[in-house]
Amino acid sequence: MADTSNSVLFDAPGPKGRRTIRIANWIAGVIFAIVLVLILMRLHNPPQGENQLSWELWKPAIEREAWTDFYLPGLWATIRATIVAVIGAVAFGLVFGVGRLLPNIVIRSISAVIVEFCRAVPVLLLMIFFWRWFAFAGMPSPSYWAVVLALVLYNGSVVAELVRSGVGNLPNGQREAAVALGLTETQSLMQVEVPQAVYAMLPAAVTQLVVVLKDTALGSIIMYTDLLQESRRLGSMYFNILQTLVMAAVIYFVACWLLSRLAEWLPERMQQRTAAPAEPEPVAPIAIMDPSNVNQIAVAKEVKELPLGGTPRKYHVHHRGTNASIRNWRRTRYEQGYDETHPESQVDPLTGEFPAARKAAEDEKAAKAKAVRAKRKAEAEAADGADRHGDKAAHHTDAMPEHNPVFKHGNDVGKGHPNLGGKPKI
Repeated sequence: MADTSNSVLFDAPGPKGRRTIRIANWIAGVIFAIVLVLILMRLHNPPQGENQLSWELWKPAIEREAWTDFYLPGLWATIRATIVAVIGAVAFGLVFGVGRLLPNIVIRSISAVIVEFCRAVPVLLLMIFFWRWFAFAGMPSPSYWAVVLALVLYNGSVVAELVRSGVGNLPNGQREAAVALGLTETQSLMQVEVPQAVYAMLPAAVTQLVVVLKDTALGSIIMYTDLLQESRRLGSMYFNILQTLVMAAVIYFVACWLLSRLAEWLPERMQQRTAAPAEPEPVAPIAIMDPSNVNQIAVAKEVKELPLGGTPRKYHVHHRGTNASIRNWRRTRYEQGYDETHPESQVDPLTGEFPAARKAAEDEKAAKAKAVRAKRKAEAEAADGADRHGDKAAHHTDAMPEHNPVFKHGNDVGKGHPNLGGKPKI
């Protein structure tokens, strides 16, 4: 089935629209190529300067000594400041984000003022302020701690807003259910709402790592020896500042790209986890915009029809998937777990059979066979009893004496015997 995920917010273009888009893409590609050629020509032959594309300028920027003495130490300084700033920003954001949600108006007001102030003041201004303060106080590595603290305050305020928005987006029934169970508003916030909000904000928090990594480059202004500062030092030594900055840009791009992939992978990983088994449904779901209704057809095939035309009601584990994966719903249903409430929903993915249904059919067949045997035994016993009763009745008839005939008036009994009924002779 065609993928319609890209046409949710706009209609899919027709043949004329696709032709227009194709022409526009070709024109944009040609313009980009022309601009790139003009830039390379200008770098190759600048009006007043040296050829910036010569190998003599690029060689010091990519040789081994440049990596071991400048790029890698600068990258490590950037990563070290990023890690400490991220940990501090998460702690800062959780504390003041929860503080803005507490029912205490004093704590909520103080947290709101701190968060809004840190969001409003520029990061570079915070770095310069803390750098001068730590330098006058005689603190070791003032530029490093100034960079870290400034990033903690700014990005921590962003994380605090993420926590607050995450709790605000939860259904109202979460707090109502917690309060109905006897929890206070603070307990509901800390034990029910905030854990869900933190779990939901993780993708956005990982995306914020990219911002922290890039903002460490502002520390070069206060003489912090990060990747940008080391690249500028290398360029000032060989008078190839353009080449060293290009290499620094490539390193920044690779690091930010890896973090972006992590931010995309994390939501997909989180969606695979569920807090509880899925609810059962009477039948398999109908795929949206699927005219074949393959799930309903599969259910109709797997259920045996009753003699009168009806079918027994079957319950199936809830299927989660798109129209493309819903065709394999038997295997997916099996992998999602066993539904104890409806064991007939369990299916073996290898054979496609229902073990519980097969066992029920075997039990039913055995019960029918047992009933047939019992019926035959009962009939045999009844027949044997009837035979014994007949023999007994015949024996009783033979043993009884012969009864006198019944004489009726007007019959011919005694005819031909004139002396019958007379007086005996003496």
